[in-house]
Amino acid sequence: MRTLILATALLLAAAVPARSQTSNADCLACHDNQELTKDVGGKAVSVHVDPKKLAPSVHGPLDCINCHVDIKGYPHDPAPKAVDCASCHPDSVAAWDTSLHAKAVKSGIARGARCTDCHGPAHEILPSSDPKSKTAHGSIPATCSACHGQKFVMEKAGLSAQSAISYEMSVHGRAVANGSAKAAVCTDCHDHHAVRPANDPLSGIFKFNVARTCGKCHAAIAGQYAESVHGKSMARGNWNAPVCTDCHGIHTISRAADQLRGPRSSCAHCHEVVRLSQEFGVPGTRVASYESSYHGLARRMGSTLAADCSSCHGAHDILPSSNPRSAINPRNLQKTCGQCHKGAQANFTHGKIHRLPGDVSDMPSQIVTWIRRIYITLIILTIGFMLLHNILIWWKKALTARLSRGPTVERMNLNQRIQHAVMGLSFVVLVISGFALAWPDSMFAAIFGPSEQVRRMVHRVAAVVMIAIGLYHMAYMVFTREGRRGLRDLWVRFSDARDATGVIRYYIGASKEKPQFGRFSYAEKVEYWAGMWGTVVMALTGLMIWYSVAVATWIPRWWIDVATTVHYYEAILATLAILVWHFYHVIFDPDVYPMNWAWLDGKMSKEQFEEEHPRADEVTQGEPGVEGKDR
Repeated sequence: MRTLILATALLLAAAVPARSQTSNADCLACHDNQELTKDVGGKAVSVHVDPKKLAPSVHGPLDCINCHVDIKGYPHDPAPKAVDCASCHPDSVAAWDTSLHAKAVKSGIARGARCTDCHGPAHEILPSSDPKSKTAHGSIPATCSACHGQKFVMEKAGLSAQSAISYEMSVHGRAVANGSAKAAVCTDCHDHHAVRPANDPLSGIFKFNVARTCGKCHAAIAGQYAESVHGKSMARGNWNAPVCTDCHGIHTISRAADQLRGPRSSCAHCHEVVRLSQEFGVPGTRVASYESSYHGLARRMGSTLAADCSSCHGAHDILPSSNPRSAINPRNLQKTCGQCHKGAQANFTHGKIHRLPGDVSDMPSQIVTWIRRIYITLIILTIGFMLLHNILIWWKKALTARLSRGPTVERMNLNQRIQHAVMGLSFVVLVISGFALAWPDSMFAAIFGPSEQVRRMVHRVAAVVMIAIGLYHMAYMVFTREGRRGLRDLWVRFSDARDATGVIRYYIGASKEKPQFGRFSYAEKVEYWAGMWGTVVMALTGLMIWYSVAVATWIPRWWIDVATTVHYYEAILATLAILVWHFYHVIFDPDVYPMNWAWLDGKMSKEQFEEEHPRADEVTQGEPGVEGKDR
């Protein structure tokens, strides 16, 4: 076959020796062959040209030698050089030479897009007006995503493929996918050939150029923005002023009605930071006062009707209240409020919208603040008196019930009660100080004041106490006679599962037989072993967090994050377990209410013991060194 091709070329060379006589038909006589190749660096590369694809392309009307200018005749010896697109498209190539794509190609670090990567093979380039063209409006997202949507391709350039994915989910991407010929595509913002970085002042996505870039499609909105407080601030060169992408997003542009990702949710990004108030004198309490208002609370609960920032201030045409055209100008407030509050009169607008507790900037605010202070004082005194009154009565009745309980049985000796007291006290301090560290704005933190160092020190001291009492308890349970006896009685047995099922059946009325427990019921065993497990977990994870630098010399840093997560949620689990499970059995259970006094004197009523633990003698009988009754 190659011999035939060479013979054909020689015949053509003899018949058409001069370049001026060459036509596309002459070239296609050879290049129409699908098997025609040339050697490039030891690799066979196809030089086949399909006439059916060449004819409708933008290069179809041209002669081959218009691009392949160095071809003199047949055969091509020496081989023709690569075609220089700049010979016909100097402006486009010059623009590309300044782009990120060109820099990537020249650096060799990453694969930058060349002409054919975006336009397609030179012999098959369709005009942009053709829907099948790679540079047609609706095709551009797919063309750019061929590289920018590939994770491994973009990682070599130090970029992420997320931008292409985000664009597909945006209002622009979805509109284009649905056939819109107006929605913005990549080249509308980034340019066609001169794709520059965002920090380049000549780039369309440079922050000070963003409004102008978006204004190519959204001219009316761009005009409103230019007159707004944001637009004028940007015009003065304030880099902190927001532009379109700060509110709407860059690639993942959402619907305006989207409360989570749309522009209505973006105001707090700037207005809740201290820098605005320190650097530019913008009040820094606006977000907090809004969120504590009815409107803010309703929005947080999912309401789409309650007013948000733009409902009152506007979206793009945000003007200062001193401007007569501003929606929050005193003369316009009745109209602004009346959008939601139909029939609102002038008096409805008299009052501060953004008011925080303690505000005394004007007379109405002073009145509200003083009423608040008076009521807080009244609440503290009234409820405090009620609490003290009821605690005194409850304590007296509890003591009376304790003294009248008759014969008792010892459940906890002095050593065990001390262990329980130390463990309980350290647990309470750990809970309060730990939650104060986790939630620095909560009432837990208020107990320790503003110092984070005090909270941390108290937490660590309590942790050391708990670890010490935990180690002592383990030794007590292993090396003392009473401890080993308790360990045997607390050991989990298959009968405990049967007892748990029996309790449920009894109390829902499915069984008339009440389960019989030994020295410790299944509920007490569950609580004991859960407490032991929790103590070990909290101690280990707490020490990892405390000595994170030293620990990270042995294991990866992310293990500290794992320990922190376990520590946090184990603390919540333990706290809720104590409140829900332990407090019920020792306080709120009607059989022991108002309190099980075993924590104080170690005793419980013999009658109650025989009612709750009738099998105690069976459990302990026959064990070495243990008498046949509970002591």
